[in-house]
Amino acid sequence: MPQNTAQPLPAETPRATGAMPALDGRPRPRPRRRRRPWVFALCVALVVAGALGTAFVFTSVNDTREVLVVSQDVKRGEIIEAGDLSVVRVSVDPALTPLPGSQKAELEGNRAAVDLWAGTLLTEQAVTDSLVPGEGESLVGISLTPGQMPSEPLYGGDVVRIVTTPGDQGEVTDKDPVTVEAIVVGVSRVEETGETVVDVSVPEGDAADLAARAATGRVALVLDARER
Repeated sequence: MPQNTAQPLPAETPRATGAMPALDGRPRPRPRRRRRPWVFALCVALVVAGALGTAFVFTSVNDTREVLVVSQDVKRGEIIEAGDLSVVRVSVDPALTPLPGSQKAELEGNRAAVDLWAGTLLTEQAVTDSLVPGEGESLVGISLTPGQMPSEPLYGGDVVRIVTTPGDQGEVTDKDPVTVEAIVVGVSRVEETGETVVDVSVPEGDAADLAARAATGRVALVLDARER
């Protein structure tokens, strides 16, 4: 009879598990994970940062006050109306001195001492109860091309000089050019011509001469130092 040559099947290899069997067949306890000190320190830092952020937000919210803000543009000399101002609650830098919101009704009917732009805080220096031009002064409008004035934007209150330029033939004399000192009251741009009309306040005695020179177009505007 033929001999049985079949070999016995190998025993199944035990599946890998989380615990390795010991020599006696009992599972070994899993090794404990090491705690990483930096993870604990990071958690503590996050908790502290969150607490500080909460404290900062709480302080900022409670350190606000009601102040006046310009809600729409007001040119220098124009009357401030009820719709030109709004009351907002903000956290104000101690270096700023905006007018409190409680004075809104008192300021209506006053005039803008400078050009007021929407979105800016209203200060005491920006409001006046006097008319523009003041007593002994006259307002003259001068139309200027880009080449007759600096590219630096002009603002109400700027001190400028209106200088007479050479004639049509470009003649230059040894005489000093005639200049008239003035204060900028308002600035507007004429889109059709690209020119800028600058309203300046000058002494009454200089107004007629300046208007005549400006009408010839042979003038230029010079901006003097703003720091005085």
